[in-house]
Amino acid sequence: MSARPRVAAGQRRARLGVRHLLAPGAKGAAVEDVAHALVALHATDPATVHLAACARLTAPSVAEVERGLYDDLTLARMLCMRRTMFVVPAELAPVVNASTARPVALRERAHHAKLLLRAGGFTAEWIAAAEEAALAALRERGQAGAAELAADVPALREQIVVSPGKPYEARQRVSSRILGVLAAEGRIRRARPLGGWTSSQFRWAVAEPLARLPEGPAKADLARRYLASFGPVTADDLKWWTGWTLTDTRKAIAATGAVAVDLDEGTGHLLPDDTESIAEPEPWAALLPALDPTAMGWRHRDWYADPELRQPLFDRNGNIGPTVWWNGRVIGGWAQRPDGSIAYRLLTDAGRQARSAIGAEADRLAGWLGGTRIRPSFRTPLERELTG
Repeated sequence: MSARPRVAAGQRRARLGVRHLLAPGAKGAAVEDVAHALVALHATDPATVHLAACARLTAPSVAEVERGLYDDLTLARMLCMRRTMFVVPAELAPVVNASTARPVALRERAHHAKLLLRAGGFTAEWIAAAEEAALAALRERGQAGAAELAADVPALREQIVVSPGKPYEARQRVSSRILGVLAAEGRIRRARPLGGWTSSQFRWAVAEPLARLPEGPAKADLARRYLASFGPVTADDLKWWTGWTLTDTRKAIAATGAVAVDLDEGTGHLLPDDTESIAEPEPWAALLPALDPTAMGWRHRDWYADPELRQPLFDRNGNIGPTVWWNGRVIGGWAQRPDGSIAYRLLTDAGRQARSAIGAEADRLAGWLGGTRIRPSFRTPLERELTG
């Protein structure tokens, strides 16, 4: 009986550099190349989508990312895995919807309906009528912000008290609840932001209906794509990345025909046609944004992020901030100063070649950012220090 193949951490870092379009010669020509390579781009912080894509494009530009998001609609923004906002290739949207987004949408509708009904003065019929009126207004306008829709639909101007009696009690317009549920269900989509590309305030548009796929095959399809991009992975990695139960995770892995391999973390999985080692790429450096899909791609991260470096690079909720990479390892962090310059600090000395390459990446980032100022939606200790 032959022993299971072992995949060392160095081979995993080589795969990361090539398959995540970070190594020399591996970068993508179009934003769709990046989305396919990573399966999904984190979009909780709107700036992350552009920063993550441009770090992997041969010719980084905001216009290229916006083309895919808002002109050609080859990318779709969805609330899906782990109830997190992602941007995925449009053709993958039905798979993501059936495998992860649909259950999230069901929970969102139940939660918001309960909140509105508890607030008093709202009924299930009232909610349904408000939703239909909002959709009708959007069809008439084509695209509109929440304030414009509220001007057309009086129901959207209603307010409710959230967390009454608590120190963080607040009043909210019903529009945020109604539009949020419609978006989670894929009935409307986020169009161009009301401000610049870093803005989190979006216009809305009616979405094209997604094809309805069965849940089981969709989960197997999503698992297959994740393994192709991130493999080898543990079952715990896939469970964490998707938000599935352990049972569903194991079923999805089995459906891909994945083979077991030994990792430092235990048992890993690779697609059956992906067991050969790949050549070590040329040395590479990268400055990746907060919540980058590579940095957030695995549950077990010791093979690319030394536990000793996590305190300055992560916030208290486990969100990773802007990171500096060298040959598949996180070795520092970066931030943009108020004057627009890029500051970084290396927490591990990787040598002169690394310092030179990282400096060039910082210049590249500052170049395409131009006069735009960015700030992560959450702050990490090192990012605060660098901007202070």
